[in-house]
Amino acid sequence: MSEKTELLYHVDGDLVPASEATVSVDDRGFRYGDAAFETLRAYGGTIFAWGRHVDRLERTCEALSLEHGLSTDDLRERIDATLAANDLADAYVRLSITRGVQPGKLTPQPEVDPTVVVYVKPLPRGGLEGERVWDEPATVRTVETRRMPDEAIPAGAKTHNYLNGILARAELRNRDEPADEALMRDLEGHVAEGATSNLFFVRDGTLHTPTADGPVLPGITRALVLELAAEGGISVREDRCDLEDVLAADEAFLTNRTWELRPVATLDGREIGGGPVTERLSRLYDERIEDACYR
Repeated sequence: MSEKTELLYHVDGDLVPASEATVSVDDRGFRYGDAAFETLRAYGGTIFAWGRHVDRLERTCEALSLEHGLSTDDLRERIDATLAANDLADAYVRLSITRGVQPGKLTPQPEVDPTVVVYVKPLPRGGLEGERVWDEPATVRTVETRRMPDEAIPAGAKTHNYLNGILARAELRNRDEPADEALMRDLEGHVAEGATSNLFFVRDGTLHTPTADGPVLPGITRALVLELAAEGGISVREDRCDLEDVLAADEAFLTNRTWELRPVATLDGREIGGGPVTERLSRLYDERIEDACYR
């Protein structure tokens, strides 16, 4: 698509220009963050790990008691139609399902007429011949904002309620030294995750990542990295990690669907960087993308 062409979004069954894409102010996704979403990537016209995203979306909707009544095929058709309308093969894709418009009361009603929105934007090619969406390894700083405990808000639910991450990123903005990502800890002080990313680090050849038994959203890219590490014979430990463990790491990187694997340049000003394990996993990830989406 041309850079000057306005993107089209899919809103409740209709393709509309981005500047005209709206939802009601009475929509519960707007009023309360009462909505589920997934961030996906299209590579060469293929939605990577579609089945995993569908499974997580269903788990989120179950956590919200949101019975939207939409089929997987219906959701996929809306995504495919949006990509086709924008002539996009490599793209960021966000799928949102809200509980829709209901009376202005906190208690959700069982009858749901969901609002469904598909938002897209172009991204570079991925895989072995692709390019990263980031220019440099990430600068990361810890923040005082703690990750919400699972007992308060289910950590595995990917909802529109992103206040926790917003507060963490706002802390970064209010500091003198800029950073790309905020690293949050749980209420006990253990390292949890970034505002929009999962954390990995390497010590003595072993790959570590905070356990998903804590307040961690187990990302799909995170799961794939763990699989690639196991297949590649890399020792892995999912455990409770202290900040000192990460600061003493030989390598560290962040994962999310858009960044894929992004090395950590510094944490709280201390240099860490990537290394052989990070590079190997990045290569294995690119190979998986290439095989699944471009060949």
